[in-house]
Amino acid sequence: MSDQSAPKPFSWEYRPTVLAKEAFHIAGGRPLSGSVRVSGAKNAALKMMAASVLTGETLRLENVPEILDIEVLRDTLRDLGVAVERESDGTMDLTAGDVEWLFVPLEAAAKMRASFMLLGPLLARFGRVIISNPGGDRIGRRPVNLHVDAMRALGAEIDYRDGYYFAKSSGRLRGAEITFPHVTVMGTENAMLAAVLAKGTTRIQPAAREPEVDDLITLLNAMGAQVQRTAPDVIEIQGVDALHGATHHVMPDRIEAGTFATAAAVIGGSIEITEIEPAHLGGFLQVLERMGVEHSVTGNTLRVSGLPQGEGSYKAVDITTAPYPGLATDLQPSAGLILTRASGVSNIHETIFEDRLEWLVGLRNFGAQVEILDPRHARISGPTTFTAAEADIPDLRAGATLMLAALAAPGESRIHGAHHVRRGYATIEEKFRGLGAELTHVSEEEKSPA
Repeated sequence: MSDQSAPKPFSWEYRPTVLAKEAFHIAGGRPLSGSVRVSGAKNAALKMMAASVLTGETLRLENVPEILDIEVLRDTLRDLGVAVERESDGTMDLTAGDVEWLFVPLEAAAKMRASFMLLGPLLARFGRVIISNPGGDRIGRRPVNLHVDAMRALGAEIDYRDGYYFAKSSGRLRGAEITFPHVTVMGTENAMLAAVLAKGTTRIQPAAREPEVDDLITLLNAMGAQVQRTAPDVIEIQGVDALHGATHHVMPDRIEAGTFATAAAVIGGSIEITEIEPAHLGGFLQVLERMGVEHSVTGNTLRVSGLPQGEGSYKAVDITTAPYPGLATDLQPSAGLILTRASGVSNIHETIFEDRLEWLVGLRNFGAQVEILDPRHARISGPTTFTAAEADIPDLRAGATLMLAALAAPGESRIHGAHHVRRGYATIEEKFRGLGAELTHVSEEEKSPA
């Protein structure tokens, strides 16, 4: 098998990216206006960085966002022996000519769930890997057993002990029928990354339909893979002997685009959001349409004009998250925040992650009338008159939403856990300041126990 030789002796020393404790200080109540450019998609770029270990040649990624999750995976890849160079224009070159240490440690996995995406490509190219059970945001049970079962279907032997998966294959992986019990985005992507170097044909069903998956397919085919979507929920891969380098422009971040659209709708004012792909936002734009939020799309630009605070309200609606092309679970907090500006009772049904409604607890601090009926259902009564408050950020997407609530509230607010937001939003402070917002972030030292 290609590149199947034993790794060189290597003295491993993990160099972690420190996620310093931070807080946002926000002076809210000011309408926003102006234009903002959407960065590259976090959920696409991370998987493409993982794909770099599939070849010994250089993979060049353009439009890579400047976020903490990218830094964490960059450092993890460097510790594996991958050469990673980043330029100021968002370009990143990755060369995995001779990966030295096929081990993904607990320190990396605890910071970011996407580190588990290295399982498939390392196993496919090198025939073995030891990888920690991943961490990430606490938004519900997200077991990796579907990833592991997919690797076993491709012929890998995997044991789990002491918090680590020990994976190996004797010779090349073999193409297989991979049938998931339900749609899994990362499971689909990990299976693809393993199957591109497997011998024979692999068929994945139901395959995730998210645009980030299709962007990964485009990259893999540019590297010499043979991957095609043969039906909306079916992906077929004909394995090849080796892949080569390529250059790829990362797609725009649809979640960031939805966040800025929400900012205009909730805080008030008018924002022009540029360099988006409108087709990726269909489920979210339908929510804006149903609620009566003024918006328009021209080419790759979305303009949203929101009602000023205390001047009118939107129509109450019920929203339900769903796999693409439905309303993305990552946009549920944004859509939920807009519901606070609606007159009457709205309901949220979260179908993907059973703990993702916990962010609503923090929203109450700002004056929202919220009832969490059960782990998957919540009720919002509005319209809300936001008041300045203090809140803790539980996860990445909830953090951005609580930040918007603070920006809508007249007065001074403090949001703890700002580092969660910077995991997934590039230069977010600068972008909001450019729209007229007043916010800063400061370091927070953990208090020692008394």
